[in-house]
Amino acid sequence: MWSRLRGIYALLVVALGLGFIILMNFLTRKRHNSRGTRKWCRSFFWLMGTPLEKVGEFDTSATLLVLNHQSIIDIVCLEAYHPCNICWIAKKELGEVPYYGYALKTPEMILIDREDKRGLAHLLKTAKEKLAQQRPLVIFPEGTRGRGEEKFLPFKPGAKILAERFKLRVQPIVLINTRRVFNTSPLESHRTRVRMVLLEAFEPNTNTDWYADLEARMHATYLAHYAQLNPGS
Repeated sequence: MWSRLRGIYALLVVALGLGFIILMNFLTRKRHNSRGTRKWCRSFFWLMGTPLEKVGEFDTSATLLVLNHQSIIDIVCLEAYHPCNICWIAKKELGEVPYYGYALKTPEMILIDREDKRGLAHLLKTAKEKLAQQRPLVIFPEGTRGRGEEKFLPFKPGAKILAERFKLRVQPIVLINTRRVFNTSPLESHRTRVRMVLLEAFEPNTNTDWYADLEARMHATYLAHYAQLNPGS
């Protein structure tokens, strides 16, 4: 019962906060794609009484950020604390969602149509433009939200293609318990510890199976921190 009530409160915090950010995005969109306004996402953690624990540091030389996905709060974590004008790569359908879609379109994020055969060409063309604007790309290699327990969904090839095509410097980021702090299906929230682990950035060696190694390393890191934050689960 309490987790349900807390979930309703979290939903209100997200909905009202998003509305404020969307409004301010329209007013400040010419200032680094509203980067200053988007950092107001950090108020979520204060309002929920759940500080975000950060392990490691952002590497501002990294041009591709890859992170596991389990909740909308994953986006909040990076928007709140990354120092650069990051550019998310998301499904086109999300940009068409009433209300939420404006939060992606106004800051000019990359929206791709997975059903369109030209989607990859569009992604590469748009990614090149954003990189020229000094905007690091951010992608969920799983493609969609996982359950937030002990497994990852298999990594899709998009991040690998981008990294190799543009010779990007990759920083892996692992998020733990974001689904526990806000889950939409079922709607619930738990008082918990949320952690963001920033791994060392690297330049992929295309002569190795670096992408599979990355997936394994991120998952191993996730399991280690998951066990710390959820003992006995």
